[in-house]
Amino acid sequence: MDYPDPGAIPSQELFGASPVELMQSYHTSEDGLSIEEAEKRLTFYGPNVVASEQPPGPLRRFFQNVKNPLVILLLILAIVSLLTGDKRAAIVIMVMVVLGVVLRYIQESRATNAAESLKSLVRTHATVIRKGKESEVPIDRLVPGDIVKLAAGDMVPADLKLLSAKDLFISQSTLTGESMPVERKIGEVKKDVTILEREDACFMGTNVVSGTGHALVLATGKDTFLGGLAERVTERGEDSAFDKGVNGFTWLMIRLILVLVPLVFFINGLGKHNWVEAFLFALAVAVGLTPEMLPMIVTVNLSKGALQMAKKKVIVKRLNAIQNIGAMDVLCTDKTGTITEGRIILEKHVDLMGRPSEKVLSFGYLNSFYQTGMRNLMDDAVLEHGELELHLGANNQFRKIDEIPFDFVRKRMSVIVEDTSGLNWLICKGAVEGVLSICSFVEVEGEVKALSPDLKQQSDTLMKALSEEGFRVVAIAYKKMPGATDEPVYKAVEESGLVLLGFLSFLDPPKQTAREGLEQLSKLKVNVKVLTGDNELVTTYICSRVGISVQGLVLGADIEAMTDTQLDECVERTNIFAKLVPMHKERIIKALQRNGHVTGFMGDGINDAPALKAADVGISVDGAVDIAKESSDIILLENNLLVLQQGVLEGRRVFGNIVKYIKMAASSNFGNMLSVVGASVFLPFLPMLPIQVLTNNLLYDFSQAAIPTDDVDQDWLTEPRKWSLHAIGRFIFYFGPISSLFDYITFFILMHVFNAGRNPELFHTGWFIESLITQSLIIHVIRTDKIPFVQSRASWPLILSTLIIIVVGIWLIHSPLAAFLGFVSLPFAYWGYMVAVVAGYFIFTQLVKTWILKASS
Repeated sequence: MDYPDPGAIPSQELFGASPVELMQSYHTSEDGLSIEEAEKRLTFYGPNVVASEQPPGPLRRFFQNVKNPLVILLLILAIVSLLTGDKRAAIVIMVMVVLGVVLRYIQESRATNAAESLKSLVRTHATVIRKGKESEVPIDRLVPGDIVKLAAGDMVPADLKLLSAKDLFISQSTLTGESMPVERKIGEVKKDVTILEREDACFMGTNVVSGTGHALVLATGKDTFLGGLAERVTERGEDSAFDKGVNGFTWLMIRLILVLVPLVFFINGLGKHNWVEAFLFALAVAVGLTPEMLPMIVTVNLSKGALQMAKKKVIVKRLNAIQNIGAMDVLCTDKTGTITEGRIILEKHVDLMGRPSEKVLSFGYLNSFYQTGMRNLMDDAVLEHGELELHLGANNQFRKIDEIPFDFVRKRMSVIVEDTSGLNWLICKGAVEGVLSICSFVEVEGEVKALSPDLKQQSDTLMKALSEEGFRVVAIAYKKMPGATDEPVYKAVEESGLVLLGFLSFLDPPKQTAREGLEQLSKLKVNVKVLTGDNELVTTYICSRVGISVQGLVLGADIEAMTDTQLDECVERTNIFAKLVPMHKERIIKALQRNGHVTGFMGDGINDAPALKAADVGISVDGAVDIAKESSDIILLENNLLVLQQGVLEGRRVFGNIVKYIKMAASSNFGNMLSVVGASVFLPFLPMLPIQVLTNNLLYDFSQAAIPTDDVDQDWLTEPRKWSLHAIGRFIFYFGPISSLFDYITFFILMHVFNAGRNPELFHTGWFIESLITQSLIIHVIRTDKIPFVQSRASWPLILSTLIIIVVGIWLIHSPLAAFLGFVSLPFAYWGYMVAVVAGYFIFTQLVKTWILKASS
């Protein structure tokens, strides 16, 4: 069978064909493809993903590692060493390159595979008709020729041609920037419209706001409008706080290299008159100053954190979000399903007098039974009264005529049913204010009266009383209309002159774990703000039940009237926001960010998508609508604040280990370079051979490879942790010189006690072993704010790696490789001096660390 190539056909021509022509062209029907045919097409067309969404393949990932600036620098150093006859240095450098590239490649492969397997737990699905049966299929397995169903909350899974539509509104903001949804319907298309303006077309990457539809898949993956423009329309998002921190640290180290390396080169070139040797040494110094293990340490920490969080039912879609969740100091959350059970119970069905009314329940049941749009938890609660289906004869006493679906502007939906007499009933259900606005009458004790101001006031009083008891209130209204000979099509304009019948009252009880979860987040110094579309009375009641004291309450209408400056002030003093629409939530998030907060947003609905996208870390749940899951960075497999609290703790652990490496590597390397500069001034020879600098650096890096296995102190977990280049810089400039001070003490001992000024090999060996041991041991001082080994002990893998590297270093200077590396045996007496130097360095660093912590507290 010849399959059509959507990419080879002009888009207007493709969408301009009639549904019948397209069905024939795609060899499909309204019953859809067979499963076997769909599999064949999947092989032919490939997965339904745009190129930018696919992780890099093995070869690409390997070359990305080779392209790393550090690797390029090492390769240049190896080539220059080889050309100048220093084969030993060339060999060591190539060992560093191979080990570094291979180790990082393996870790990144594991991280990528882990991330992909975790994402598969929360794959987005589409409703597909195959051989006449509906089924849920992962979006990436859709193929051209499939027939899909669309409903409110769905992501549009491919480029589609509509076959039928009912009040279908699509948000195309991802493609066009339009904030308002656009209607999509079948019929004649206006002339001179762009492809995105066609009313019979829906495009991948957009989402359904309201209504329903059936559509034919015309193009998938790279052949879609989004896929074809991926390189042009896919803008890189703003760097996260994590990215900015890594980039800032990288530039800090580059500035140090640009200052120190030329200085080392010129001092040694002018002093030793061997410019080639000085050049090689300067390059080795550049390598020594660069924390080349940073990419691997970051990757391993993030991937390990993602796996740990998965065990705690927290799925990470974007690895960098792990640090952001640890840095989060404000959590904005919806109310429903987060601090409440999200399990609605129908408690009351009352008329305007507050008396129980079977008619209110019956009409509410008919509305929920026949609607096909966005069914919610309240509909499920109503439909639990299954006895009404038989009592009302919903299947045989009534016939559905039409439906006016829900949208977020009207906040109501209506079904039109025909009874056995041929009379049409429009039954409307929705938010009280939305329904009251279209009511002109009210039914009281079976009598229809005009909705007078007194009766309206009585309605408001009853609704307020129910809301104050924690009930969510929905109004029920109806309107009788004569039947029509032809099948009528009803529009929202028909919702006028209705009879208010009464109210359905639902209870969404607070979660048993909500109070504890909020208390735990408060202990972690995460400030919780509630952002909800619900009314202020219900919201206030529920918040009081779970221990959230109201510190200011602002409604959506108030936000409408605020400037950005006013909102920036408002969000700091307010913790409850009610009656919000999606744009309000997004504005609140951005206001908090402008104030310097790292903000998380937790939501699961269509109306939460903009806020999820805007937040530093978007948090959703596995049961959320597709667009919410796609907009999120982190997905909880259990909608529970205690689960989220575990995610916050893991994020802080991950960031703590990354900061450990940065502090240790940067301060130690900076100290070594200060020592190199000073020693280069007074020594008649190089302080250390390039190959020895590289070997020292290689061993030290391996000693730190176990950092991701380490834990962090409980004190570190008690508050949000953000990148602070000032704090890292201060750490470097305090501890670097301390390291250099003890190097100079070692130099003095070597020069004046062991006469190493006339024996360069002895000097090189003595400083090499002292430098390696102090660097390896100082990890245990810097990794904690407490007393190492006494109040806080590193993980066993980190302890073992430290001991192994020290033993390897000592073995090297006595091994068959000693001559190759330029080492000689050290006098026995030197080891006693070295133990004293190491102990002094250890104690002095601990004292300075304690002083800095007290000064900064």
